Amino acid sequence: MIYHLTDPDRWARSLADGMHTGSTRDADLADEGFIHCSTAEQWPATVERFYADVEELLLLHIDESLLDVPVVHEQLGDAPAAFPHVYGPIPVSAVVQVERLR
Repeated sequence: MIYHLTDPDRWARSLADGMHTGSTRDADLADEGFIHCSTAEQWPATVERFYADVEELLLLHIDESLLDVPVVHEQLGDAPAAFPHVYGPIPVSAVVQVERLR
């Protein structure tokens, strides 16, 4: 399981499209080249570091086995562990749970 943070409006558009292409805050897959994700251990720190000021936030639980695009675990700077990056759109059917964080 990998995890992705997004806002309710972006997720609503993804549901309508059948694919999620939001990469990170205010950036899309087309902008970044991949979709930023986290492991279960990483996402809480990602929320604190990059989304502390976001009022509405969703955590998408993504089953990697349901993806038909590459997931590459890549080291970012001095992070203690590599982050999973999804190199293509995420089908909404691969999102097995949507958790409202706030």
